[in-house]
Amino acid sequence: MSTVIWILLFVLGALTLAYNRASLLTATLVYGGGLLAYGLFGEPSLPWLIVLWVVLAVLVFLNIDALRIRFISRPFLRTYRRMLPSMSQTEKDALEAGTVWWDGELFSGGPDWEKLLSAAAPKLTAEEQAFIDGPCEELCRMIDDWDLTHRRADLPPHLWDYVKSKGFFAMIIPKKYGGLEFSAYAHSCVLVKLASRSGVVASTVAVPNSLGPGELLLHYGTQEQRDHYLPRLARGEEVPCFALTGPRAGSDAASIPDSGIICKGMFEGREILGVKLNFSKRYITLAPVATVVGLAFKLFDPDKLLGTDKTDYGITCALIPRHTPGITIGRRHFPMNAPFQNGPIQGKDVFVPLDYLIGGIKMAGQGWRMLVEQLSVGRCISLPSSATGAAKAAVFATGAYARIRRQFNVPVGQFEGVMEVLARMTGTTYIMDAARSVTAGAIDGGEKPSVPSAMLKYHLTEYGRSIANDAMDIHGGKGICLGPKNYLGRGYQLVPVAITVEGANLLTRSLIIFGQGAIRCHPFVLREMNAAKDKDKRKGTIDFDAALFGHIGFTISNAVRSMVMALTLARFSRVPETGGTQRFYQHINRFSASFAFATDVAMLTLGGYLKKKESLSARLGDVLSCMYLASMVLKHYENQGRQEADLPLVEWACRNLLYKAQEQLHTFLRNFPNRFLAAFMRFFIFPRGQTYHAPSDPLSQELVDQVLHPTVTRDRLTDGVYRTVEPTNPLGLLHEALVLSETAEPLEKRIRVEGVKTGKVTALDLPGQIQQALAAGLLSETEAAMLRDYDRRVMDIVNVDDFATEELVAGQQPVELRPARVSNA
Repeated sequence: MSTVIWILLFVLGALTLAYNRASLLTATLVYGGGLLAYGLFGEPSLPWLIVLWVVLAVLVFLNIDALRIRFISRPFLRTYRRMLPSMSQTEKDALEAGTVWWDGELFSGGPDWEKLLSAAAPKLTAEEQAFIDGPCEELCRMIDDWDLTHRRADLPPHLWDYVKSKGFFAMIIPKKYGGLEFSAYAHSCVLVKLASRSGVVASTVAVPNSLGPGELLLHYGTQEQRDHYLPRLARGEEVPCFALTGPRAGSDAASIPDSGIICKGMFEGREILGVKLNFSKRYITLAPVATVVGLAFKLFDPDKLLGTDKTDYGITCALIPRHTPGITIGRRHFPMNAPFQNGPIQGKDVFVPLDYLIGGIKMAGQGWRMLVEQLSVGRCISLPSSATGAAKAAVFATGAYARIRRQFNVPVGQFEGVMEVLARMTGTTYIMDAARSVTAGAIDGGEKPSVPSAMLKYHLTEYGRSIANDAMDIHGGKGICLGPKNYLGRGYQLVPVAITVEGANLLTRSLIIFGQGAIRCHPFVLREMNAAKDKDKRKGTIDFDAALFGHIGFTISNAVRSMVMALTLARFSRVPETGGTQRFYQHINRFSASFAFATDVAMLTLGGYLKKKESLSARLGDVLSCMYLASMVLKHYENQGRQEADLPLVEWACRNLLYKAQEQLHTFLRNFPNRFLAAFMRFFIFPRGQTYHAPSDPLSQELVDQVLHPTVTRDRLTDGVYRTVEPTNPLGLLHEALVLSETAEPLEKRIRVEGVKTGKVTALDLPGQIQQALAAGLLSETEAAMLRDYDRRVMDIVNVDDFATEELVAGQQPVELRPARVSNA
């Protein structure tokens, strides 16, 4: 064989070994065998043969642990320790919070799809379904959103009594304490339904079931604290809030100035050892009506009264009754004209016993760890579920409105400009529902996915903002005129609240998603960091050596996998047999390898500086998030039984997400500071250029057709929306009109074609046209009556509210709803 063929064989063998992640020993043996065959059967020149034998010598050297550690790993370890970025204790606690789940597979460059697909699909128990069909449905029926937002600026008393007595505040509390003990998925489904009806009510219910006293007591409280508080919280006798954010530090717990000093003081007539607290908090949801306050503060023991040498214990959490002397509470903030209970709390020299500390004195200084561990779960549920419920309601309403609202004798949903927007709303809502339901199912399976919780919080609330804007654009004047008939306005106003709370989205994207994921989820980075910090130098060096060379092999493999899959469009990547979605699994494999390779190059060359390059981190975080969300879409499709009618939704969602992943990788490379390395990475990531395309217009048309008609896909997509047909539920009336439009539209077309165009019908308005068509014999009496009734329903929906000036002043009586007709169906 010629030398060229032998070179090609060596290159192909190296690529095959790297693609399949062969070990260093296996690679050395295969290379040695190949070199021996080349020497026996080829005709190598002496200089070329010397080069090949030198490569083999290097490989043999690398396989000898003692030599490798002495001459490579140990010197590099000294440099690595200098490269390590500084890390505060709060960052360390946040880093170690939760568990690594599917996010870790995406960092691997070769996700194990069986791990995801074998996970049980989330399901409601009979008891949970009965709660959603019963108390949750009834609560939605009782809500008058205009009354509680415009007139009262609060829930009316009967709603407060209902949510407390029916256990809406007790979904996470075990049954043995009187709670409902719902699964994370059921908790999410309840919030989806409530958010489709009222963002204020959904927020009110979400807080006691999210990060707060109930959650902290369950996991860290003493048995005495649990026995005392949890039954009262379950019955609604206690209303909790949790105070972390303050005017000087926001949510940066490391910087909070709120303090607690260990000292002796008087409590209930006797002197005891306790804590004197001084604090100022704001943005605290439920604070104005709370009866018990969870508080985060920094604990100090300057006189060492606790019997240890420590004087600064760090962030600590306590649970304090509202009536405790020194606490000022009750005034309210007014976030974006959405009057859920939210306000400031101050405390001046508030003295409390040590047993008010959550978990007792043994948990002193563990507050931030407690918070971030529980946030890894709560952040997956509350805001993502509420955003998804609002998005479902927007698509449910906008699809119907775009069908019944006509311009130029055509439903507005058939205009391509509207179609593009409505398709985006529909596909995005499918992504949101997939992400929140599959991730909730993972929580029920025992996971505490901290990085996915940040992804869901950021992306689902941002998607919610996009959908709210799109719904407003399609509705036009109908959407911007507030009143009892407006089913979009309050949700639109609430969007910035979801964007802001539980960590501002800007920082979540630029600092948390990739910053935490790169260390927690990467198969080698955390091992290298721990080895570098190991106090046992010998053990640390050995562990670092194993991690370092594993990491090097991992990077080489991902570079090869990225290039091969980019060149072949991932057609030969091994994935499960999943029918029409198989190609999307392969594309995620390709982007996973490219992402892992880019991550390694960035961390190796930028080191701790990458922490400051927030734009680069944000783009890598976007790539990770897009792969995660696309994976959730595919799993959701499997969980729902591979409904063929939903395939356009799956295709649009995956194409949209993977196209974004491609573009963010491209932008990352364009802005990478080392231009030589950027070109080097581009060779492996985009050897054929950017080949992935966004969803097509015909595909968008398929999506829109599904929501402009009463289809099973529309029902699945908007499952959970409060759709009961009643005079005070615009969404139910919209869907009723949508169903009637299937019969009405052919009759309207008959009037236009056989009446208006022939001159038999000359009236300008539909009621007049119906009368003339009836007289001309174009409609029967039954058809005319049906069309008149349909027109009245449509106009009642399309019309907006108007007010006398005095009615617009908050605190005045609400405007009565105009009479509406309820279907007998």
